[in-house]
Amino acid sequence: MENSKLIATVASIWIQCTGGASYAFGIYSAALKSSQGYDQSTLDTVSVFKDIGANIGVLAGLLYHAVTNNHRDSTSSSSRFKYGLPIVYLFGVAQCFFGYFLMWLSITGRIHKPSVLLMCIFMFMASHAQTFFNTANIVVAVRNFPDYGGTTIGIMKGFLGLSGAILIQIYLTFFDGKPTKFILMLAVVPSLVSLILMFLIHENPSNTTHDKHHLNKFSLGAVTIAGYLTIILYLQNKIVFSSRAHVITTIILGILILSHLLIACTAQTNEQQEATEALIVASESQVVASHSGPPAVELNLLQAMTTVNFWLLFASMVCAMGSGLATINNVTQIGQSLEYSTTKINTILSLWSIWNFLGRFRGGFLSDFSLHKWGWGRPMFISITLLAMVFGHLWIAFDGNLYFGTAIIGICYGSQWSLMPTITSEIFGVKHMGTIFNTIAAANPVGSYILSVRVLGSIYDKEAKGGGSCNGIHCFRDSFFVFAVVCVFGMFVSLVLFIRTKGFYVVVVNKRAEAEAVELEVEVEVEEERERRVGLYFVVVERREKVERLIEN
Repeated sequence: MENSKLIATVASIWIQCTGGASYAFGIYSAALKSSQGYDQSTLDTVSVFKDIGANIGVLAGLLYHAVTNNHRDSTSSSSRFKYGLPIVYLFGVAQCFFGYFLMWLSITGRIHKPSVLLMCIFMFMASHAQTFFNTANIVVAVRNFPDYGGTTIGIMKGFLGLSGAILIQIYLTFFDGKPTKFILMLAVVPSLVSLILMFLIHENPSNTTHDKHHLNKFSLGAVTIAGYLTIILYLQNKIVFSSRAHVITTIILGILILSHLLIACTAQTNEQQEATEALIVASESQVVASHSGPPAVELNLLQAMTTVNFWLLFASMVCAMGSGLATINNVTQIGQSLEYSTTKINTILSLWSIWNFLGRFRGGFLSDFSLHKWGWGRPMFISITLLAMVFGHLWIAFDGNLYFGTAIIGICYGSQWSLMPTITSEIFGVKHMGTIFNTIAAANPVGSYILSVRVLGSIYDKEAKGGGSCNGIHCFRDSFFVFAVVCVFGMFVSLVLFIRTKGFYVVVVNKRAEAEAVELEVEVEVEEERERRVGLYFVVVERREKVERLIEN
């Protein structure tokens, strides 16, 4: 079977399912803290380097642009990516393996205890691999499905967010209570998956007839996995799973992930059956449907950074991503101070991946739907999610309910990861998208450092009085008040961006409406041609029967 863009999408999904190891930091953060003798502020500093590595993907964007555009200029077929794109994945594989492997050696005492700076470098390497996998998967997906950028980014980012829960299920099945072995697994599994699948991923922007339908099926598969994980997490929080139960549930999870290949193969077969008729009608009628996409704007990184819109989007992400990441990075310590059991804390960490997925998936899908149906600009959804985050932070500050508070924050945090890259591709162009959106993603560690280390970590250590542990909601209440105020500020900044880009999105909607009208005309002509051929068939059959009757007479 031909290696189509649908097969490439499945390969990207599978890499994304193992690529979010940074979201499982809470599983081994306590082991890292105790083995190295860190206080909370030092642990938060190491965590910030994790965030910097996982979010500042400028090098990944530049490398992607260099290796793919050179091949694009020299070759006309989709095979141009088969030798350029794997270089991006290989850079990610090298950093993923060596980063986590060196951390494992340090925590288990197999090498001399490294300095804090060296541990920060190990953490940076391990998490920075994620940007190479993520950049390649997202930009290829946007190029393959240009009319549905929000949905495709939502799917890719959604699976990346879901990967935390998937990896935690693997941990509970094979390494429960052994976080150091889990770190070793993080060095091996994502690296192997990427090495096996990287040659299947390529750009092929040919316009299939049912792109939205196929993407909806991938989305349904993702929602099914998220629903299954939610049920499993609920049951694990209520009853004690045996080793056999863990194995069975993990096998079912694996089957659900692999089922996306069946979706792609079925869709590709249907597309091949319809391709001949569509080509015949298009050639006869001379009606060709082109991708609608946003207006042609292609800015490089330096040009984008000279615009007001770039910094408005960056500031919005500092507020939204920074406060969300500061929350999840410290959820283990917050849970311990509120006397949550280890099982409940692990459940909250896994549920965060579910909420993160829902935000990433629904953010892209709903923004696409609202843009196509009502013409709403995507920045409006940034404002809405920031307002919701205000209530999430205040809920934790007043009530201390991590389940409900992290659900709101996780969904809204995840939404930014589908909204921001999509907005970037629309207002700055796709050509340098990988570099630009990875630069804006630096807002995540910037905001996290300010809010996690300078705010939350400092207030916690002050409340602990002497570097020990702190118990009670007062340890974090003031921090979440600050988070809420920051989100209010970000909401107003994103509203300014919405107002500035309102006219731009009107043009986007009009162009897409025109393209959809052309596509509809082609579909009608395909159907008419099919009916005409069926009618001719029956005429021929009738004439043949008349001839046979005459011969018999």
